[in-house]
Amino acid sequence: MINPNTAQNRLAGEKSPYLYQHAHNPVDWFPWGEEAFEKARREDKPVFLSIGYSTCHWCHVMEKESFSDHKVAELLNKHFVSVKVDREERPDVDSVYMSVCQSLTGAGGWPLTILMTPEKKPFYAGTYLTRDNMVRLATRMNEMWHDSRRDLLEASEEIGRHINRTEEHHAALHGHHGTPVLDGDTVLRATETFAEHFDEKFGGFGEAPKFPAPHNLLFLLEYDRLSGDEKARKMAQTTLTAMYRGGIFDHIAGGFSRYSTDEKWLVPHFEKMLYDNALLAWSYLTAYELYREEFYKTAAQKIFSWTFAELCHPDGAFYCGQDADSDGVEGKYYLFDHEELTRVLGAENAERYRKHYGMTKKGNYEGRNIPNLIRNARFKEKEDFITECNREIYQYRRSRCHLLTDDKILTSWNALMIIALVKAYEVLGDESYLEAAKRTETFISNNLSFAGRLHVRWRDGEVFGNGKLDDYANYSLALLALYKATGESHYLNEATHFADVMVQRFFDFSAGGFYLYADDDEQLISRPKEIYDGAMPSGNSTAFMVLDILRNHTGEPKWHELYKSQARFIASYAGPYPTGCPFSLLTVLNDSANKSCQGGKCG
Repeated sequence: MINPNTAQNRLAGEKSPYLYQHAHNPVDWFPWGEEAFEKARREDKPVFLSIGYSTCHWCHVMEKESFSDHKVAELLNKHFVSVKVDREERPDVDSVYMSVCQSLTGAGGWPLTILMTPEKKPFYAGTYLTRDNMVRLATRMNEMWHDSRRDLLEASEEIGRHINRTEEHHAALHGHHGTPVLDGDTVLRATETFAEHFDEKFGGFGEAPKFPAPHNLLFLLEYDRLSGDEKARKMAQTTLTAMYRGGIFDHIAGGFSRYSTDEKWLVPHFEKMLYDNALLAWSYLTAYELYREEFYKTAAQKIFSWTFAELCHPDGAFYCGQDADSDGVEGKYYLFDHEELTRVLGAENAERYRKHYGMTKKGNYEGRNIPNLIRNARFKEKEDFITECNREIYQYRRSRCHLLTDDKILTSWNALMIIALVKAYEVLGDESYLEAAKRTETFISNNLSFAGRLHVRWRDGEVFGNGKLDDYANYSLALLALYKATGESHYLNEATHFADVMVQRFFDFSAGGFYLYADDDEQLISRPKEIYDGAMPSGNSTAFMVLDILRNHTGEPKWHELYKSQARFIASYAGPYPTGCPFSLLTVLNDSANKSCQGGKCG
């Protein structure tokens, strides 16, 4: 139980910033582990599982409203065993139970709320809950656990069967004689589907909220490079331009927020994440490489300047991201009122600055202002003036309120930043980017790789978590990018080693595809194979690219055979839903055996 003298629970000793944020809750939290589930079995209690991450706004709200409430804590402590998970440290746990939530509710998100048996079988799934809803849920589920447990157990068994049926269905698709193939038709259908959902006015796909989805843009840019397709070019250019002009881009310090809550990219969900910015830097650099418009380069450079200034560990690796909240208020750090700009810049300069960035006395968001260039068609700013003003505003903003940084270092996300930095070196010719990429790779090699295996996270000298598919796939791809840029053979050797481990420990030799976690890792209620490219390219998509590069670099038959098997596996998903796998289709476009990927089968 919680120590009343220190008012801390079991999470006080955890390195995860997200778990530590809950260390002073009256809830008797356990980290994920056998101790929690053994207690649940011994005391015959269901498990209350809560999953989130430290920069998540609604996770903060639920921590403050629900988990700090003594009535909620009393119910959870008496009737449940409560487990808290950082989704960034345990992507396997998050993936398994998020799929449950999506199956049961048709939606998902964080914080993720799961109720399950001591055997980890879920019978309830939801997301954010208010304090009153938490009380009602805990009360009702406790009653059912004692009075109608059979109904809950039957529900948990049916959920388990549903998850397994889904996996079996995909395996059957892979082995079926009529399985689709990855070919030019798949690529064309993806482009046409993107066009159907494209916002002609503001860019992006679908309605608000809008996510940058840089892997979509990388696919469209590459398709334009190979085919000269005007529709693909327009979709990519319009979206990249609109995002840069919008408030989702931090015009003062650089870097992009997680997503836009509105159609025109003005109002972001203010958290800024390493992986988004690494992939977006890659996208803007590719656009600059193709079209040579200066603002594409500027966007990428500003991403890197923010990353180096705010997310860089002294030894060269990069932290996870920055919070949406400041002093408990979402976006406070980024918003400005009319008068404070005058105080900082002086009346005349403030007026010029406000006009440039679309800021008014009334405000463009809830009475305050988000700097943006949406109405500024001539956004090639007077560099000296704007740069100097931004420097002053940046220092003022940093002194005005605190912005939390999640200072975990994740292997998979840092690997994406290595790839972006190498791309910057290749496109811009600036050796400092290559040196930064090398430093980051050295950090991973020295701190997150032991006995030939990878770990998920490093923080304060401590590693955590056996490496997952994304760690092996992204890091292998980063090593291959460094090999291409430097010609240094040790990068190729290391990439080959980690790809070998990835195949040995994650690949399904019977049905194809890579599992999310290794065969010698903790086995959960299901062992998924993620293929959908969501916030990041899936591990299977990235592994597909790694296999393609290795078969071309080494000429070894085993890589070619694995590539063909992976192509068949991905085709079973991409065939019906080509826009769900744009990063896999990027590999199809890059395939040296298919210069244009028009007609003809790939793999």
